[in-house]
Amino acid sequence: MSGSDDKTGDKNTLGSSTRAAHAGRRAEWTGAVVNPPVWRASTHLYATEAARKAALKSNQDGDFFYGRRGAPTQWALADALTEIEPGAHGTVLYPSGVAAIAGCLLAVLKPGDHLLMSDNAYDPTRSMATGLLARMGITHSFFDPLDLPAFDALMDQHSPRAVWLECPGSLTMDVSDIPALTAAARAGGAVSMLDNTWASALGFAGLTHGCDIVMQSLSKHVGGHSDLMMGSASAGERWYRALRRTSQQLGQVVSPDDAALAARGLRTMPIRLKQSTTSAAAIAAWLAQQPQIGRVMCPMLPSDPGHEVWSRDFTGGCGLFSFVLNDGREDKVARLVDALELFGIGYSWGGFESLALPIFPHEYRTVMPSPTTSEAGQGAAIRLSIGLEDTEDLIADLAQALTGIG
Repeated sequence: MSGSDDKTGDKNTLGSSTRAAHAGRRAEWTGAVVNPPVWRASTHLYATEAARKAALKSNQDGDFFYGRRGAPTQWALADALTEIEPGAHGTVLYPSGVAAIAGCLLAVLKPGDHLLMSDNAYDPTRSMATGLLARMGITHSFFDPLDLPAFDALMDQHSPRAVWLECPGSLTMDVSDIPALTAAARAGGAVSMLDNTWASALGFAGLTHGCDIVMQSLSKHVGGHSDLMMGSASAGERWYRALRRTSQQLGQVVSPDDAALAARGLRTMPIRLKQSTTSAAAIAAWLAQQPQIGRVMCPMLPSDPGHEVWSRDFTGGCGLFSFVLNDGREDKVARLVDALELFGIGYSWGGFESLALPIFPHEYRTVMPSPTTSEAGQGAAIRLSIGLEDTEDLIADLAQALTGIG
């Protein structure tokens, strides 16, 4: 957790790589070393009773209190994430991305409220609306984020307390007009929350595009090495305070060892993102030319329906995109994935290694059409996470797999 009186001043004139390299390196937390040491401690001791009372009252990062509120290792990471998120007053850390999603929703919503959720949201996010929140008496509606008139009608119909956005959309990479959606939400008195894991703060400044809260799974790009689980949420002062309060009431805390890994990953995230984005764009363009491919879903391609909005609002991409075979039968998709040699089969993404995963968007949609829907019925797609391998080697692997399935 980290709060600051000003995290968006002159540092935002620096390049993203410079900010990522220097953010969160306060002298009082790092001393004479580049990175803060790993502070493993549950009990913090006080010189006097007056000092204990002062720490209890302040509830600020930098003031020792108890291990559950963190120590310099966690504070430095949260501070760094705040510094690279334009418009943020503070950042709260969570033990996973899903925990961060829950923390955002629970900080804003109460029984009797209504939530509008983008129909292309991450499945665990959808499950939170239909499960945990529903049990609390919080109702929800899914909406097509590409249909602004329909969204306006839902705003009028439900007067929602909050709107959950994800851009690009999970699995199918749909790019919505975030400024338009958040403007409509704000006009209707709703709080806008965005899952910004795909682009991160380096590729999309969610708070300056109208969102009130921006979360991300740090397990992905920030960690970058597939060896930690963590999430975060950043916001302006009002909602940062609400996020922090709710997190503390739920007893959320991240390991200092994992925080150190995430902070280390953050330093190299800009260059890793640049490499994976370049490779992904090249691979997506190559796939789009293959006769076995029906559609490539990648907003970085000029031919993608979301490319125009992506080019307008985003400053970067990442290595995650999806594609559909002409023959989208599940057995055909499984054969292709099994034939790949350099792509692992696994969940998550954003690491140094490339992954391939069969996906079934039609199973998660309520109001949006699925790109795997055809006259022949519902089919599967494949999601690729492009890592740091040589682009030519990954293309060659895909080529041999496509040839092998006929």
